[in-house]
Amino acid sequence: MRHQVPSGHRDFAKAMRSNPTAAERRLWSILRAGRLEDLKFKRQQPIGGYIVDFICFEHRLIVEADGSQHAESEADALRDAALTSLGYRVLRFWNHTVLTETDSMLEVILNELNK
Repeated sequence: MRHQVPSGHRDFAKAMRSNPTAAERRLWSILRAGRLEDLKFKRQQPIGGYIVDFICFEHRLIVEADGSQHAESEADALRDAALTSLGYRVLRFWNHTVLTETDSMLEVILNELNK
C-alpha cells in the first residue's frame, strides 16, 4: 500500500541516505541486501508523513536508530502512534546499543520479525 508523501520528503530522505550517522551505517550494513534472513529492508523511507530509518514492508516493521535528542520525546511517541495506526510496528534502539550491543539488538529484531 502506497502512502501520500508530502512535497520535499523524497528529496530530504535521499539527502539523509547520503549522510547517515555511525549507528545508521552499522545497522544498514546488517539489514541491506537481504543479509538478515533474506529480508528486504529499505532505508530513509517516507511513510505516512514521516521518514523512517529502516523498514521491512513485508513484515510492516520499522527500525529506528536514535540519538540522545530522542530521549523522552513526545514527538516520537506521537510519530510511533501514527505509524502504528497505519499498521506498522516500530522498534527503537539507542545509537549506543546499535554500536555496542549489536547481537542483542539483532535478537530483538529477529524476535519481532518472527511474531
